[in-house]
Amino acid sequence: MSKLIVGLGNPGDEHKEDRHNAGFWFVDALAKHLNVRFEAEKRFHGKVAKAKWEGEDLYLLKPTTYMNLSGQAVGALCRFHKISAEDILVVQDELDLKPGTARLKLGGGTGGHNGLKDIQAHLGTPQYWRLRLGIGHPRDLAGDGRPMDVADYVLRRPQLVEQKLIEASIENGLQILSLFLKGDPQTAMMELHSKA
Repeated sequence: MSKLIVGLGNPGDEHKEDRHNAGFWFVDALAKHLNVRFEAEKRFHGKVAKAKWEGEDLYLLKPTTYMNLSGQAVGALCRFHKISAEDILVVQDELDLKPGTARLKLGGGTGGHNGLKDIQAHLGTPQYWRLRLGIGHPRDLAGDGRPMDVADYVLRRPQLVEQKLIEASIENGLQILSLFLKGDPQTAMMELHSKA
């Protein structure tokens, strides 16, 4: 059974350090860990790396369609490799979690996340796994009383202290990945959610 891990983000150097690209940061770290490289694959509208995990094919995907059209890439790769929704893990930035927090869940709503909305539209189901990496919400920023626009916030780089927290949550996510891929998401979830 092939599995797919999708990191969500926006392509291009100008977006590389945006909070919205936390999903890309995760799959980049995973690719480095697995010693595989991403190659541009036009038919999958993204960059793809292929690894073996416990003898099974594991695909890593970074859509190059821009966030709002992420489903094009996910749908194309899943149809071609016959990967079902429950064998997909989508790694995304999450406004409603503080930096340093990571949460694993199956299905649910999109929380207004346009990348997730498009993936759901292309898969025809919300029943895929998500790894949500907290980036915090602009309303939490101490400022002059005027909250920053969410779109501006996600398209900016995190402050250094936030960046370190997000990197720690990525590391925590990588640590529970083997449990998840072995088919024990409940234990993976418990371990991940018990981390500060």
